[in-house]
Amino acid sequence: MAVVSDRLRDKVVLLTGGTGGLGVEIAHRLAGEDARVVVTDLDVARCRETVRTLAVPDRHDAHSLDVTCEVSWTTVISAIEDRYGALHALVNNAAIGSVATVENESMQTWDRVIGVGQTGTWLGMKHAGPLIERSGGGSIVNMCSILGTVGGIGNSVAYAAAKGAVRTMTKNAALHWAKSGVRVNSLHPGFIGTPQLLERWEGSERHREMLAGTPMGRLGRVEEIAAAVAFLAGDDSTFVTGSEIYADGGWTAA
Repeated sequence: MAVVSDRLRDKVVLLTGGTGGLGVEIAHRLAGEDARVVVTDLDVARCRETVRTLAVPDRHDAHSLDVTCEVSWTTVISAIEDRYGALHALVNNAAIGSVATVENESMQTWDRVIGVGQTGTWLGMKHAGPLIERSGGGSIVNMCSILGTVGGIGNSVAYAAAKGAVRTMTKNAALHWAKSGVRVNSLHPGFIGTPQLLERWEGSERHREMLAGTPMGRLGRVEEIAAAVAFLAGDDSTFVTGSEIYADGGWTAA
């Protein structure tokens, strides 16, 4: 995507989980609005591949980041401050899922899902928030889910637990920074038709349940979620904090 807007001109945005389908789309949307995007994920080579596809690649950066590791966060935040001198937004997008139920989830998977989705989000706020505050204020966007609010279709218990925690942590952090210029909001997508989701579930009973529970009768598109991220990351949302933004085709309204 070429630069199509300067709404985020020169804002430095740290994006976690930047190599998945949604993460790549968010990176493109932010770069397309003239942000300087720091793309992070475990695999730095894939992060660099994403950066090479962005508008004006030299404006952006790629780093390996294990969101569950505090030292990894301090290393990346230090690198951002050294290169850009500021940070204006964090998009806490990194997460992993599991469709297991309350009865058949394993401890190993539970710990991993909670570690990435819940602990990783907290560590991101802990380490990026102070730099955003020192940079004159800005935004933290915590990618949540409808499963942080409702029970969905009765599975994905670890993912729901992680996202439920993200929903509440967001409000807590928003109050903490309310007078410091750091806005914190959660974005709650419904079921989004990423290549990974479609490859795994298209045509299955689970896919039919996703569609049946969505009043608009379709899956969301990654570009629709990326557009909401861009709104929350920029100055069009300067009076929005502690809010839950739903992009779910009406799922939670039904």
